[in-house]
Amino acid sequence: MNFLTKYFKAQIEKLGASILDVVGGLGRFSNFAFLCMYWMFKRPFRTKLGWEQFYFIGNKSIFIVALTAAFSGMVMTYQTYLGFTLISADGFLGPIVALALAKELGPVFTGLIIAGRCGAAMAAQIGTMKVTEQVDALEVMGISSHQYLAVPRILATTFMMPILSTIFLLVGSVGSYVVGTKVLQIDGDLYFSQLGVFMFISDIFQGLIKATVFGYLIAVIGTYQGFSVKGGADGVGKATNLAVVWGMVMVLIVDYFLTSFLVLIL
Repeated sequence: MNFLTKYFKAQIEKLGASILDVVGGLGRFSNFAFLCMYWMFKRPFRTKLGWEQFYFIGNKSIFIVALTAAFSGMVMTYQTYLGFTLISADGFLGPIVALALAKELGPVFTGLIIAGRCGAAMAAQIGTMKVTEQVDALEVMGISSHQYLAVPRILATTFMMPILSTIFLLVGSVGSYVVGTKVLQIDGDLYFSQLGVFMFISDIFQGLIKATVFGYLIAVIGTYQGFSVKGGADGVGKATNLAVVWGMVMVLIVDYFLTSFLVLIL
């Protein structure tokens, strides 16, 4: 009996410690996000650093986003065609694929790519500066490390994600059209003829809103993990891994709740 009491006590203490750790982490993350939001509107504005991040996150990501979009559109078309031919509805293939790219595949796949590419880079760059005491040096010189390191990355990712998502939609639609008309032999004039019946401006807005929210979350998570690094190279590696994992997980989780919300208001 005494053994069982000690066992259950240990488990309860472990559970309590886990809950306190999660709550404490959420508090630290919320405080970090608030500080970044505060410094976004404070001078001096780091314009040069911002443009560097716009170039890195936007221009440097175009190729991988376009490549993913092209093959995503192609495979989506092929798989949808196999299902639609069973009910003789292959004439609706183009609009359905375009709708899926605009509302879901574009923002979600782009978010996963940016989380893996840019979220990891943010955590690694800031984490390396943290362990080499460069972040502390900024604070000693009277420069806010949040404004100097986090804000340009957050703004750049937030603004570039909708643009990259739009590129994903356009390239994916081209890939879909090529496979649909050249491989599956669907009439080119009819491929997107029903697009106006199925797709509206609100559907495109829904994808852009999702992409914007995903971009903000990815950047905040990536920079937060960089600032949270402890130790040496091992700590940087852990922070980079957490930035990628949590960035991708949050994209998928928030996508569901955003979809449920946006369907009601758009």
